[in-house]
Amino acid sequence: MRVGEQSTDPIDQILGEVPVPAQLTPEDVRLAVRAVVVHAAEEWPAGPKCRNDGAAYPCRLHRWGRRVLEAHGLNERQIDALVRHGNPFVHVPFPFVLTGPRPAVPAAQSPRGQAGRVAAPGVRPAIRPGGTGRPAVPPAPRPRWPRAS
Repeated sequence: MRVGEQSTDPIDQILGEVPVPAQLTPEDVRLAVRAVVVHAAEEWPAGPKCRNDGAAYPCRLHRWGRRVLEAHGLNERQIDALVRHGNPFVHVPFPFVLTGPRPAVPAAQSPRGQAGRVAAPGVRPAIRPGGTGRPAVPPAPRPRWPRAS
């Protein structure tokens, strides 16, 4: 059975498809990645079955995960790469942008000074007396583990 085909499993026919949320959240995308990886295909003599629950591949959760990731903007090749990668906790950026990372602006062309504020051209940013400009962080307390008796 292919990913786009309707299942002949009686449970799938009774329960139907899991609906895709109208507005995707980062949690939906994380669950979808986990669903497609955990419910991937495993070869059996009778044909591919879901690795997690032994249902005919693709199971309901795998199909739902693919639909969510497609709605998020991933294509089939990217989803297949996630499945091949095998890590259910891999990070997919939210929102997903197809254009890739923005080009970096060299520091010489950046109009911002050291403190992140816009500086006038040719003017050095002022350095405040009394410290490095970073907030003071109190030292972390040592953990108090119970003693072994």
